[in-house]
Amino acid sequence: MSGWLSKRGGWLAVYAVAYLVFLYAPIFLLPMFAFNDSTVIAFPLKGFTTEWFSGLTGVPALTGAVKTSLLIAVTSALLATTLGLCAARAGVRYRFPGKGPILGLIMVPLVLPEIIVGVSLLVVIVSILGLPLSSWTVILGHTLICTPFAVAILNASYQSLDTSLEEAAIDLGETPASTFRLITLPLIMPGIIASLLISFTISLDEFIIAFFLTGAEPTLPVYIWSQLRFPQKLPIVMALGTILVAASIVMLTIAEIMRRRGLRKAGKEDHGGFL
Repeated sequence: MSGWLSKRGGWLAVYAVAYLVFLYAPIFLLPMFAFNDSTVIAFPLKGFTTEWFSGLTGVPALTGAVKTSLLIAVTSALLATTLGLCAARAGVRYRFPGKGPILGLIMVPLVLPEIIVGVSLLVVIVSILGLPLSSWTVILGHTLICTPFAVAILNASYQSLDTSLEEAAIDLGETPASTFRLITLPLIMPGIIASLLISFTISLDEFIIAFFLTGAEPTLPVYIWSQLRFPQKLPIVMALGTILVAASIVMLTIAEIMRRRGLRKAGKEDHGGFL
């Protein structure tokens, strides 16, 4: 029996390694071609150059797309984290009629295909509400898909928080508002920062919903997709993709550090996180 289990474990390890290689190999190809001194995306590589990175600042449309994406990502992260903070507090601290179904509906965007969400939002915003497509419609869509992630992260922060600390503060004369500001907020701050970073990363990288809801100012992923039709611009796209991947890894790493710091503050056991 133990031999069968060890053999099975060996096959599972091989499968896990093969899966990771298949998943991340294309990402490792990005910097290789981004630093390649050729407009042809193919092997063998010709030489090393940083020309494609320096050329990023000379494209006005690209600069505009970066500014639009940053605005959308920051706004979506703030809105999603604020909504997630309220939903997580209500879900952990209070009991109310329909609590389970309401919290379940908040998490539904996690399991719905994004193309369904994008088409549905497009119909609602354009046909029913009659609103023009703009950066704000993308912000609405990104807030919708980022809020469940914020709720999941902040749920863990609230669950690891000792309620007796809040009760003690109220017993000592603090109001609920000052207790939240002075006691609760500092203790869950690592979760809030993690939620902001995760929501920012999701919004910055998201393509499908932005493709359906963007107006005259495309987001960065939509702009990159539009450039794939021009082979001579592919090296610049590769350089931009390399920067995005590096930025995403840095933000996810910081989010994971903040999550673990929050668990250490609360004295809770770590059962795994983003990384």
